Amino acid sequence: MEFSTMRFRKSTTALALFAALGSLTVTPASAQSPSCTHIVGMVVSLTGAAGRYGQAASKSVELVFGELNKAAGVQGIAGCKLGFDVRDAQSQGSVGVDQARQLVDLTKVPAIIGGIISSVTIPIVTSVTGPAGVVQISPASSSPSLTKLAADGKTNGWFFRTITSDALQGTAAAKYALDQGMKSLTIIYVNNDFGVNMVSEFRRAYEALGGKVIDVTPYNPEQSSYNAEVTKALKTDPPALYFIGYPGDGTTIVRTWIQQGGPQKFLLNDGMNAADFIKGVGPQFLANAYGTSSGSTPTPSTTFFASAYSAMSGSFDAGAPAADRAFDAGAILGLAIAQAGKFEASAIRDAIRKVTAPGGEVVYAGPQGFARAMQLIREKKPVRYVGVIGPVEFDQNGDIAGPFRTWKISNGEVATVGQMSAEEVQAVQAKLPK
Repeated sequence: MEFSTMRFRKSTTALALFAALGSLTVTPASAQSPSCTHIVGMVVSLTGAAGRYGQAASKSVELVFGELNKAAGVQGIAGCKLGFDVRDAQSQGSVGVDQARQLVDLTKVPAIIGGIISSVTIPIVTSVTGPAGVVQISPASSSPSLTKLAADGKTNGWFFRTITSDALQGTAAAKYALDQGMKSLTIIYVNNDFGVNMVSEFRRAYEALGGKVIDVTPYNPEQSSYNAEVTKALKTDPPALYFIGYPGDGTTIVRTWIQQGGPQKFLLNDGMNAADFIKGVGPQFLANAYGTSSGSTPTPSTTFFASAYSAMSGSFDAGAPAADRAFDAGAILGLAIAQAGKFEASAIRDAIRKVTAPGGEVVYAGPQGFARAMQLIREKKPVRYVGVIGPVEFDQNGDIAGPFRTWKISNGEVATVGQMSAEEVQAVQAKLPK
């Protein structure tokens, strides 16, 4: 089934449609484009705990591929226009692996965008893309385990991500919590690779900096009730809650916390700066809710994305979790395909670093920027894409370093209150016990 446009909405009808279809092949329309299509795989969660992340990310890739196709014109990108086959991982690792296998074994894609959450991304890279020699680029999986897998040679150099590792975010969150006067707190966290690693990194920094973790309670996603977990966490009479998880579960857990009389002071992880979460809990209960997210360095790409994404994305705005990083993941991958000159995995992998390396002419997202990028690539001149999240460069493990945004919820809106540079976070880490 092929679509030139898609709309993602919050309705259960739309989500049921995604689940029923299983996959959607999206070929962003272009006035003048080649007749052939290079299909990139995309495995994200359209349903389940991380469904809103995947829906927002899919709209971002639709937008950026459409812009790249327009910029490439009749010559195309490596001779064809770009499209993508999006599959629903349902926020489950086993489902994500099955969908990735279909894309690699049957569709023969040389590259996959995804997954969204680390518990889906990790099994895909270790059992599908790494062994098969297929490029994988995740816009939202932040687990430090992915760095270790790469360092141990288990990703075989095929994995990249456009989000910073929680090894840095845990430190940023610890410092921010103490800056807000949270000298002690309890933690409720999602019991998967993301949650376990985030707790570990946060706790190491928080306690070294003088904070006290009173209690730690894991939860399993998508339960109908979290009364038992909240009751356990409240037994120690904590002054604040650090919730580490996803907006859907988070809404239920924080509402239960409030209903049971828990203090209305919260620290939240990246991704919880979601309108659905704020509305579901009630903004009046979140006046003392603070959080950290991977930040960005504003660029002309940021300005373009803020305008263009909101105009085409239906119920999402440019601040939707994973949206900006998915756009950059799609842009980097599309430019790498153009740079490679062929739709072949190893050539694309090598070109990813070329189109983000310092030294090339800087190009930004948008019609003029992408058109200039295509011209430079055709002239065999170096290009450096500086995206929505700023200038990124991948290290040997496929990681990026970047700033962190500190925010609070004010009058029902997420308000940025500051930014911590990667250098500032690393300076704090350097003082921590090994």
